[in-house]
Amino acid sequence: MPSNPSQKPVSFPVSSDYTLMRRRAVFSRSIHGLDSHHADSSQPQGDSARAKRRKIDDDSLRLIDDLTNRPVDPLFSDARLTQRPHSAFSTWSIRIVVFIICIGVGFAGSLFVQQLHTDPRKEVRASLAQELVQQNKQVDSLTKETTQLRGSVDRESKKLSSVGTDSTFVHDEMSSGLLSVTGPGIVLTLADPLSATSDSGSGSLPRETGGTHIRVITDSDLQMLLSLLWQSGAEAISINGHRIGVQTSVRTAGQTILVGVNQIQSPYSFEVIGDSSSLAQDVGSGTQKSLYESFRSAGIFPQVRKATSLTLEAAGSGDVTYAKRSD
Repeated sequence: MPSNPSQKPVSFPVSSDYTLMRRRAVFSRSIHGLDSHHADSSQPQGDSARAKRRKIDDDSLRLIDDLTNRPVDPLFSDARLTQRPHSAFSTWSIRIVVFIICIGVGFAGSLFVQQLHTDPRKEVRASLAQELVQQNKQVDSLTKETTQLRGSVDRESKKLSSVGTDSTFVHDEMSSGLLSVTGPGIVLTLADPLSATSDSGSGSLPRETGGTHIRVITDSDLQMLLSLLWQSGAEAISINGHRIGVQTSVRTAGQTILVGVNQIQSPYSFEVIGDSSSLAQDVGSGTQKSLYESFRSAGIFPQVRKATSLTLEAAGSGDVTYAKRSD
């Protein structure tokens, strides 16, 4: 520390004789970040200001005051004015990187929201529907194979039988639907009504369109027609190519009509073997007036035509476990 007391730094505003030679660049934008090392000249110069001032004559007290009130060297604070702002390249690089990060976060957020709005049950339903289609195809294949094997067994039985074919056995097999049959009969066809809205020309079904409820053909209607055909003397019946046997049911599963385990849909075609004239008369509009009127009011128009020859495949048969032959 210099020996001359007049060259020592003071804690309060000094006269021009003791002003530092190095001046701060007040025109710099960074001057606002510097800490002031002088008393505020704007404060009143009254008695209160004089009361806060203190005269320091001792060197040790001056040192303690400098360490307490001015721990940072003024030259170090002045050095902060030499800092320059980032270049334009670095500034735009940072902006571009931040923009890319924002786009990535927004895209990831949109994917997450889209995943939340998806219906996971849709994939499950599609998988179950595909599995059902495969199972139906497998059942159809096994049914055809069973029919072929049954025909082979019948042919081999005819070859080995010395007495001849038992007519009673054959009659029972044909009556139960376990043998394929051919003969004259009728074909009864009916379909769901088309939508009565303006877009009915598209051929869409009532289940596929919105608006008012329209009556469609149900499993109860098919069961009623089956009973009517059996009552009218039908000997063999198939619906959409599926033979009706002793263990064949016509029912609804959800919104689908099943014949046995086979799915069918509109239009529904009944192939019936029997007396074509009697069957056509018994199930015609002249005999079943009330039935046809109820169908007509719903937009359903059954069609009946005679056929000289129809061929119906054998129906699938289930296992007989509990039923035993009674002597």
